[in-house]
Amino acid sequence: MSDLVLTQQRETYFEITLNRPEKRNAINNELYTAFEAAVAEAGRATGVRAVLIRGEGKAFSSGIDVSDFLLLPQKYGPDWQQHGRQITDDFQHVLTRLERLERPTIALLHGHCLGLAMELALACDIRVAATGTKLGLPETRLGLIPDVGGTTRLVRLVGPARAKELIFSGKLIDADLAERWGIVNSVVPGEQLLEKGQELVEEISLAAPLAVGMAKRVIDGLADIDRGLMLEGWAQSQLFSTEDFMEGAQSFLMRRKPDFKGK
Repeated sequence: MSDLVLTQQRETYFEITLNRPEKRNAINNELYTAFEAAVAEAGRATGVRAVLIRGEGKAFSSGIDVSDFLLLPQKYGPDWQQHGRQITDDFQHVLTRLERLERPTIALLHGHCLGLAMELALACDIRVAATGTKLGLPETRLGLIPDVGGTTRLVRLVGPARAKELIFSGKLIDADLAERWGIVNSVVPGEQLLEKGQELVEEISLAAPLAVGMAKRVIDGLADIDRGLMLEGWAQSQLFSTEDFMEGAQSFLMRRKPDFKGK
């Protein structure tokens, strides 16, 4: 497994750590592939009651490494913009696998949790944030939408109105507001973040594991996630071929304000 994602099986839980601190754990293709392998490893682990996911360094993750867009032609061919559904499906598959783990998943957030990283956190069952954490889905500022379950799962958590406010604007919110909105379960001082996650594992461990797993399946089955993911994929496949997306990506890499034309 790549050292960009570290795994360790503790006595009662399995720990997955994003480990690219020099890039604020920005998610490139190598890290995402390693994360998928870590999720598979967590699914095979025996004797654990939960999975904790955290980030090394100053941030949980700043989201997708936008420079990876430059590598899409290598993976999907020179006409990669015509393969938007396949690109989205490849990304969605990993977080769907995470969401469908039988045991509870707990994301421990600090620093920044943006874009794809927030979509990862939304695919977890429980989110705990350190004081001062900034969260957001800034994809619309790149000419895209949150298409790896972010749109669907955010609506499930906070309802359409607040999801629209966050996604339409692409703005960041702090951990306290995220808690009031129901995006995170609790906010704790940074030095207590891991301890809080461990406390949750201890509480979950008091319940019968088969009952917890079945409860998770029933609760998740109340929302039509599959249809939401399909709609996200359709929308993103349209946006990949727009001038606004190319302008958004270029302006981000050049650190300038985008000039969107609605084309």
